[in-house]
Amino acid sequence: MENTEHIHCLIIGSGPAGYTAAIYAARADLKPVMITGMQPGGQLTTTTEVENYPGYPEGTQGPEMMEDFRKQAERLGTEIRFGYVTAVDFSAKPHKVTVDETKTITADAIIIATGASAKWLGLPSEEKYNGFGVSACAVCDGFFFKGQDVAIVGAGDTAAEEATYLAKLCNKVYMIVRRDEFRASKAMVHRVLNTPNIEIIYNSETKEIMGDGQTVNGVKIANKLTQEERILAVTGFFVAIGHTPNTSVFKGSINLDESGYILTTPGTTKTSVEGVFAAGDVQDKIYRQAVTSAGSGCMAALDAERYLAAAHDIA
Repeated sequence: MENTEHIHCLIIGSGPAGYTAAIYAARADLKPVMITGMQPGGQLTTTTEVENYPGYPEGTQGPEMMEDFRKQAERLGTEIRFGYVTAVDFSAKPHKVTVDETKTITADAIIIATGASAKWLGLPSEEKYNGFGVSACAVCDGFFFKGQDVAIVGAGDTAAEEATYLAKLCNKVYMIVRRDEFRASKAMVHRVLNTPNIEIIYNSETKEIMGDGQTVNGVKIANKLTQEERILAVTGFFVAIGHTPNTSVFKGSINLDESGYILTTPGTTKTSVEGVFAAGDVQDKIYRQAVTSAGSGCMAALDAERYLAAAHDIA
C-alpha cells in the first residue's frame, strides 16, 4: 500500500500526558512516534505562570515547561511530527490512523493524549486578555489574584467549586449566572450561598472584558430581562462553562461517556479497544491538572509496554 507506515508505539497528542508517555515509551525502547495535533504543548501553551508543578521552585511559564517536556522526549528518542489525526480505524489489528487526510499509519499500540479544550464565551476581549487576567482554570491561576476582586461565569458544579475556591483567596467573587438558577448540584449551590464573599448575579450575561490594554480592570455585564448594563471592577475573570474533550475523531471507534470523554478501565489507561490507551484530560474531567495528566501519561506508557510484551510472548 502506498503512503502507509507501520509504527510500534504511536502517541496522539502533545501535552503533559503525551510527552510523559513519550519519555517512558522511549526509555522502554518502544520507539514512539508522536503526532502533535494542532496545538503542540496543549492547553498549557495558553497559560502564562505555572506555580503548582513540582520541581520548579520559582515557578515557570506554561509554554517553556512544555518545551522542556518536548526536549526531554526527543532526547530520549521520541520522533515528534507536526500533524493532525483526521480518521481512525480500530476495527482490526494493527490499528489504523490517518494523518492530515493523506498518510496512513498502522500501529501495534496507540496512546491517545489529545486533551480537552476549555469552552469560551467567544468575546474578542476575552481572547485579548486570555492569560492577562482571563483564565479558564481557577485552581491554576486563582493564587495570582490573592486579596483582589474577581468574577467567574458559569452555573454548574465546576463553576460553583471554582467560585468557592476563589473565595478563599480573593477579597470578593462575583458569580455571573446566565439564568435565574444554577445547574449545579444542591450541595454545591448550598456551599456557594453560604460563602459570604461570593455575590451571585442571576439572569446576566457578559458583554465585554475591560482592561487597560495590558491587564483586566473590569467586566461589563447586562441583565437579560431589563437589558440594564453594569460594570464590575475586577482584576480577574474566570470562565467556567465547561470543557470539550478532543475526541470527535474517535466517536464510534472507542467507548466514550455522555460528555465525550474516553472511558478507561478504573486504575488503568486501557480503553474499550485492546492495544489503545488514553491519558490526560481526554479521559479525566475531574482533576485536569498538568501533574495528573503527566502521571496518567506515565501509566499509559507502562500499560502499552506490558501489552506489547505480552503480545510478543503470544506471537
